Amino acid sequence: MVDTGHKMVRAVHGGLDLAELRRLGLDPRAVLDFSSSINPLGAPPGVMNAIADVNIAAYPDSDCLELREALGGSLNLEPDRILVGNGSTELIHLLATAFLSKGDGAVIFGPAFGEYLAACAAQGVEPVELVANEADDFRWDIAEACQSIRELRPGMVFLCNPNNPTGLYLDEDKVRRIAAAASASGVLVLDEAYVSFVDGAWDSRPLLEISNVVLLRSMTKDYALTGLRLGYMLSSPEVIAGVKARQYSWSVNAAAQAAGVMCLGRQDHLEQGREAVRIGKAYLVDALVSMGLKCRVGAANFLLASVGDATTIRLRLLKEHGICVRDCASFGLPGYIRIGVRKMDDCRRLVAALDKALSDG
Repeated sequence: MVDTGHKMVRAVHGGLDLAELRRLGLDPRAVLDFSSSINPLGAPPGVMNAIADVNIAAYPDSDCLELREALGGSLNLEPDRILVGNGSTELIHLLATAFLSKGDGAVIFGPAFGEYLAACAAQGVEPVELVANEADDFRWDIAEACQSIRELRPGMVFLCNPNNPTGLYLDEDKVRRIAAAASASGVLVLDEAYVSFVDGAWDSRPLLEISNVVLLRSMTKDYALTGLRLGYMLSSPEVIAGVKARQYSWSVNAAAQAAGVMCLGRQDHLEQGREAVRIGKAYLVDALVSMGLKCRVGAANFLLASVGDATTIRLRLLKEHGICVRDCASFGLPGYIRIGVRKMDDCRRLVAALDKALSDG
């Protein structure tokens, strides 16, 4: 085995851990998963039919042409400005491979998705984290952040908008200021994995006029294609070509591509999911605040709740109630859990279980 000298970092994610469930004697089918934040309505009707029509004896299209054309039509962009990946995670790592090398700098707006750090570490890069101020509702001082970026001159800046796990959603002016600071020396990766669930989201596509800006989107979350893995990035043709050159052939399987094309014809399903999030989130916030919990209510399809010892509460909910929430210790927030919004019946069950789990402590 070749020692690259790079420190490898494995990111922590939401979702059910089958090995853990087996140790606890739990049936995965009986566990309610609030740790993943996806469309609460599940995948659109017809997805399974689209998958069933796939010829699994044939190689998938390595260029994802039909899906890129469908995305281009939906977004009013040329297909050469779109790259499809096996989830946003693959694209994050490909971007780091394309634009970072040992000795480069990188900046992460934190707390943040763990794959940004993992992607940097794989390239031998130790990023600087600009940590949000918890006392100021997890906000950043944008002027100070831009000054830091100009001084550090990083090869890559990672910004998730809305942020995971706080849900903070920055307006266009703030993001443009960050983009201007970042593009002077490197690439701004604007991760919009949850933007489809934001009410009144601003259109970020004009940012692509700025050199070295990348937008990341997640069809996995928009259409609950979690088991298929499907994401895409938007950027200049030059950036797309540079990243594509590093992508393994057939990384996006045929079933995922077929599902993606089908889902793009069901924008109504996404709109209905956004409405379900609005209703479920309002209920959860009211219920949790009534319990005396401090909640960070952001713009995304999840909320952040302060529960004291998040690891203990998560395990108690899982073992005693068959409910999984996201322990935010890996985000550097050991007192918080992240709760994805699900259908109302599920939300009611969570509230009752959380009330009991907290009182039992």
